[in-house]
Amino acid sequence: MTDVDPIVIAGMAIEAPGGVETLPAYWSALSQARELIGAFPRDREWPLDRLLSLHQVEGWSWVPDAGGFLDGATEFDPMFFGITPREAVSMDPQQRVGMRVAWRALENAGINPGSLGGAEVGCFMGASINEYGPASAAVTDYSGYRVTGTALGAVAGRISHGLGLIGPSMSVDTACASSLTALHLAANAIRNDECEWALAGGVCVMGSPAAFYEFSKNNALAADGHCRAYAADATGTLWGEGAGVVVLERESRARVLGHHVYARVLGTRVNHNGKGAPLAVPSSVAQQRLIEKTLQAAGIGADAIGLIEGHGTGTPVGDPLELTALANAYGAPDRASGPLLGSVKSNIGHAQAASGMLGLIKVLLCGQNGQIAPTLFADNPTDKVDWDATSLRLATELTPWEPVDGVRYGAVSSFGVAGTNAHAVLAMPVSEDLHV
Repeated sequence: MTDVDPIVIAGMAIEAPGGVETLPAYWSALSQARELIGAFPRDREWPLDRLLSLHQVEGWSWVPDAGGFLDGATEFDPMFFGITPREAVSMDPQQRVGMRVAWRALENAGINPGSLGGAEVGCFMGASINEYGPASAAVTDYSGYRVTGTALGAVAGRISHGLGLIGPSMSVDTACASSLTALHLAANAIRNDECEWALAGGVCVMGSPAAFYEFSKNNALAADGHCRAYAADATGTLWGEGAGVVVLERESRARVLGHHVYARVLGTRVNHNGKGAPLAVPSSVAQQRLIEKTLQAAGIGADAIGLIEGHGTGTPVGDPLELTALANAYGAPDRASGPLLGSVKSNIGHAQAASGMLGLIKVLLCGQNGQIAPTLFADNPTDKVDWDATSLRLATELTPWEPVDGVRYGAVSSFGVAGTNAHAVLAMPVSEDLHV
């Protein structure tokens, strides 16, 4: 059953690779099919010589000098947020980036972030593994600040503390499904009257290049430095960074206060693959089951969905399994024109805990502008699925997005390496007519 007074997205903000810090800049990159991949950052004291020569070790694969990195990850104005410079240096950069993106999301919603002290507002943030700074078990100038500086829970806690929010506050770690899981928890918290409204999002800033080491050893990195989602020549994923935050509230509240209604959150669901294949191997059956339950919760049919923002990591194992689930759930062969599918990871790399939210904001911008942004490398789709047997198609070019009875319906998927899957279904009213 759908909500009588649905949860809506009333504000949003992002930081993405390539210096993207505004919604218009993000949409410009997406609509123009620009790749925002760059070389490894040279200001983080990473052992780049060792990293870029891992292929010389038997059993390890080539690591390209490439990824989707935030230009401003090392920048922060601590005094603006009432934080001392020494404490700020000790803070995981994910806390810093999360705070400023949350602030911008509130401003985008027309809310004064400085006026929220004591408000019963929730904060739910997906966060990635933290390997920032020196070991805590050492005597350094930053000892004493490391407890809060490295706590994963402080990604959400810093936002709540800095804004004075007294609603539920939690960081979420379901690996790459974290930010959509955060969205799910935030929407449910509002429905259950745990808070009046909430922030939901995710952030990823890599404190070390550990993820590149892991996937080099597993031979699962993109060999050419491109994340070729759903492509036949995909060799693996490419790591990236980013942050995205949305403001959630009841639609009645948004209308009374004059806030934007970017989309209604019709349904969100989270499940797990269960026992069977190794932990990191995706389950097509579990993904299809999740999608069907999310559509049931949303109260709409699969044929209403015009755009699917998939997980699409570019791995030869994961992408075909996901495509099988999507084709079964959304790609009925007798459908006149099936949904278009894409993955923002082809533009910015795999932003881990933030990836789902960056994909969701892509869908919101597509709906807002009435156009479906292309996914890169879609001109050479994988041959691991029978495209003739499904109406599902990759978004190969900027395409007009026709509404259904005045509404554009989209879906977003995120799947975590530990087996957690998340899916969301959104409805974007055309009548808002808000264009970036």
